Amino acid sequence: MDGSALAVEASAILQQLAGSRAVLRDDQLAAIDALVTRHERVLLVQATGWGKSAVYWIATCLLRRAGGGPTLVVSPLLALMRNQVQAAERAGIRAATINSANIDDWREIEARIRADEVDVLLISPERLNNPRFRRDVLPGLAASVGLLVVDEAHCISDWGHDFRPDYRRIADVLAGLASGVPVLAATATANQRVEADVAGQIGEDTRTFRGSLDRPTLHLAVADVPTAAEQMAWLHAWTESHAGPGLVYCLTVSDAERVAAHLVTKGVAAASYTGSTPAAEREQIEAGLDDGGLACVVATSALGMGYDNANLAYVIHLGSPSSPIAYYQQVGRAGRGTVDARVVLVPTRTEGDIWAYFDSTAMPPRDTVEEVLAALTAHGPCSVADLESMVNLRRGRLEALLKVLDVEGAVDRDGSSWVRTVLPWSYDTARYEQLAEARRAEQDAMRAYQRTDGCRLRFLREQLDDPSAADCGRCDNCTGVRVDADVDPAAVDEARRGLRSAVVVLEPRKQWPRGMEGRKGNIRPELRPEEGRALAFGTDPGWSEVLAPLFAAPDAPPDDDLLRGVAAALKAWPWGRRPTWVTWVPSRTRPLLVRGLAERLAEVGKMELVEAVVRVRADAPQQARMDNSATQAANVLDAFTFGRVGGEELPPDPGLVIDDSLRSGWTMTVVAEGLRAAGSGLVLPFVLWRRP
Repeated sequence: MDGSALAVEASAILQQLAGSRAVLRDDQLAAIDALVTRHERVLLVQATGWGKSAVYWIATCLLRRAGGGPTLVVSPLLALMRNQVQAAERAGIRAATINSANIDDWREIEARIRADEVDVLLISPERLNNPRFRRDVLPGLAASVGLLVVDEAHCISDWGHDFRPDYRRIADVLAGLASGVPVLAATATANQRVEADVAGQIGEDTRTFRGSLDRPTLHLAVADVPTAAEQMAWLHAWTESHAGPGLVYCLTVSDAERVAAHLVTKGVAAASYTGSTPAAEREQIEAGLDDGGLACVVATSALGMGYDNANLAYVIHLGSPSSPIAYYQQVGRAGRGTVDARVVLVPTRTEGDIWAYFDSTAMPPRDTVEEVLAALTAHGPCSVADLESMVNLRRGRLEALLKVLDVEGAVDRDGSSWVRTVLPWSYDTARYEQLAEARRAEQDAMRAYQRTDGCRLRFLREQLDDPSAADCGRCDNCTGVRVDADVDPAAVDEARRGLRSAVVVLEPRKQWPRGMEGRKGNIRPELRPEEGRALAFGTDPGWSEVLAPLFAAPDAPPDDDLLRGVAAALKAWPWGRRPTWVTWVPSRTRPLLVRGLAERLAEVGKMELVEAVVRVRADAPQQARMDNSATQAANVLDAFTFGRVGGEELPPDPGLVIDDSLRSGWTMTVVAEGLRAAGSGLVLPFVLWRRP
């Protein structure tokens, strides 16, 4: 097909996709030509909303008309897949997805693929790591594919802000492609290092189309709203004075759910959208945002890449993403049509702690990784639970490590068990240190973005190595027009009361971890603690904002403000039988705080103060250094003795047990077991801070 004929056909398909007024960009046509005419490997680095997906839909139509095989699209999020399927239908393309939301349809879709009744198959990268899919479906699919598309391709690169190990399985697809099959990788968020890494993985002769990352409809700003209560009051005022629809991004699931609930109580048509939101509910929320049924959606990054709504009028961030590149990607949800969009970042006091938590999911130290491999060599096949009893690594981090080692060939999975392969593997210390340094640099850059007095969009574009970066003339620094950060004091007080009234439940442990010497299976019900309570949870606002500086300061008895908060939490506790006595877990770091709290509660609540727990293993490692359930439980066994100091029997009535913080729950589990075995009544745990 000559160039003019290609342009005519491509333009016609684009108008089917996007409407009769849609016009094909020069780089879109050049990329389509490279894929369809020359069957090249192409990398598109273009701004959000530029039309990267149109390139592969048009290329798919043209290749299928020429007798080519189906297109395989590897796409990271269900929202993106749903939008893509709808776009495909407008152009008469038969599209199907295989993902976690349509398990019941997998067999039927696989049969349609074999019958060549599917033009485009969209799959998640996690599907590439499914052993059955890799074994039974992928080989035949790869051999028949007419075009491979890697959407959000920055996820391939571990230098990227959203690296996913499962994306590395794309190498298996590339290796199985027939000769001359074109490949397209697309992203809006790749700096030069990520671009080079992705291009190198796609193929040596990859042709890159990099465009300007300007977003002329975005108006960026930063607002200083210090506390969580002030932020809640400010956000409600914003939604009243700014027409939606809009997105509010939070860094954690609990923050998103809390903020959405607050807005709903204030009469705002809002909903939360997180990784915990069921697939059917996600579709309803997206539809509500699209049709105006919802004024605002409060989301984590789960609603991010690929979500397309041309009418979004604002994007607010309560808490900064850890990277300017990730921030650019998320604000790119707005201003995709002709509507100008307001973009406001509201930094939070806890964002650094959240960044640090996600940093801790990076590659573990060499000795820990080698310990995991040695355990698999000596004892494999092992389940994750088996490995937990052998290595001091928490489950989420252990699972992430196994995924990386699986992709890199060091381990293999058989059902729920893991084995060490015979392939050699070495720990790349230099690369992991460079990656850690890159993450720290990104966080520093995000802090610099908050403080800069220069153009904010230019700052983001320079972080993405956009050679055409220039002042936008629209952000708060360019115009001198600041976001109004004033809040109504009465609204702040109301929000603070709501935040501090949150109920934090402590669920009792019911089973001992595997590998516990002398203890296995279920914990006897009569030796378990009852359901407990905590004053605060993690970085959640409210009392956590009080406890963070308190725990950072020298140990001291509790003050009256803290006591009032504890008293309110205890008053709201619907226990069946009120405690008649109080004891405490001896703290190595905050003895004055913990014992002082027990003493004051006993005095105020007219309960007996009983010294019933004595620490006998002061040389044991601190519990905070134990990373998984098995090591945490083992570390506190035999750490205490139980019984009233002085020899009298323990009270047979319910007792309140005080501790400063709770992470795994095993200290309180062992303490409750010891107290019940020593003759006490029910054990009611109360801690100041429930740590994640």
